[in-house]
Amino acid sequence: MCEQALNIFVSVFGAEAGNLALKLKSTGGVFLAGGIAPKILPKLATPLFLEAFLAKGRLRHLMEIIPIQVITNDKLGLLGAARCASLEAAA
Repeated sequence: MCEQALNIFVSVFGAEAGNLALKLKSTGGVFLAGGIAPKILPKLATPLFLEAFLAKGRLRHLMEIIPIQVITNDKLGLLGAARCASLEAAA
């Protein structure tokens, strides 16, 4: 049952990542960040995620050229906050 739940999550995650990529026309790439993506990286590497991401009908050819990467740095949020703080301090 847990495996089924994870499969459903990965499919929905891929479909929604594809939807957002289309909405924003993210031809430069889609970067998956946060706590969940790095923890399920082996599952994201299966066809479940990619097929859901690409399943956009006539726009599949556009989806196929969008690179997808998972950010594995667990300090990403802290680094972003530090950058914002340093920019605010410089202003």
